[in-house]
Amino acid sequence: MSAFLYGVSLQWKLDIRSKTLLITCYIVPLLFFAVMGGIFTSVMPEARYTLIQSMTIFGVTMGALIGLPPSLVEIYSSDIKKVYKANGVPLYLGLVLTNISAYIHLFIMSIILYIAAPLAFNAEIPENPVLYFASLAIFIAVSLSIASIIGLAVKDQAKTSMVSIIIFLPSIMLSGIMFPIELLPKAFEMVGKIFPASWGYKVMADSTFQLENLLPLVVILILAICVCGILLRKVDK
Repeated sequence: MSAFLYGVSLQWKLDIRSKTLLITCYIVPLLFFAVMGGIFTSVMPEARYTLIQSMTIFGVTMGALIGLPPSLVEIYSSDIKKVYKANGVPLYLGLVLTNISAYIHLFIMSIILYIAAPLAFNAEIPENPVLYFASLAIFIAVSLSIASIIGLAVKDQAKTSMVSIIIFLPSIMLSGIMFPIELLPKAFEMVGKIFPASWGYKVMADSTFQLENLLPLVVILILAICVCGILLRKVDK
C-alpha cells in the first residue's frame, strides 16, 4: 500500500510540472476548437451536427498521442525508474498512473467541449448522451493504449515526438473529422481504418449502438494492452 501511495505521490508531482500535459490536453485542443469550430460551421453549416464529435476526436487523439508518450519516456528512460525500484514500487504502476491521470484530463477536456460547442457554435448535442459518453470512454482508453506503446517502445524523447506526430497526422486527416471519408481515395479510406480515430468518430457519431463500429476499438485495445505487457517486461530487465 505504501508503494502504491508513493507512486501516486510521485505521479502527482510529475503532472503538476508537466507543461506537455497542459498544452496537449487543454490549450491546443481548446484553441483548435475555438478557431476551427467557427470555420467548420461557417463553411459547412451541417458540420454543427457532428462538431462535438469532431473536436473531441481531435482533442483526445492529440492529448493521448502527443501528451502521454513523453511522460512514459520520462519515467522509464530516466532516474525515475531507479527511484521506483528503490522504493519498491512496481514498474507497471508508472504506466497505470500516467494513463489514469491522462484519462481524467482528456475526459474533463471532452466535457468542456461538450458544454461549450452548443453555446459557442450552436452545435447539435448527441441524440443519445449515454451512448456518446460510453463510446468516448472506450475511445480515450484505446487512444491511450496506443500512446502507451509509443512511450514504452521508443526510449528517446526526440524520437518519441517524431513517432507520435507521424501517427497523429494520418489519424486525424483520415478519420473523417476534417472532411467526409467518402471523398478520400479508396486506398486512403482503408488506411484510415487502421487508426482508432476513424472508428472512434463513427461510434461517437452513432445515435444507436453499432457493434461493427465498436468491435474494432475493442480489438485494438486488447492487442495494445498485450503489447504493453510485453514491452513492460523488457523495461523491467
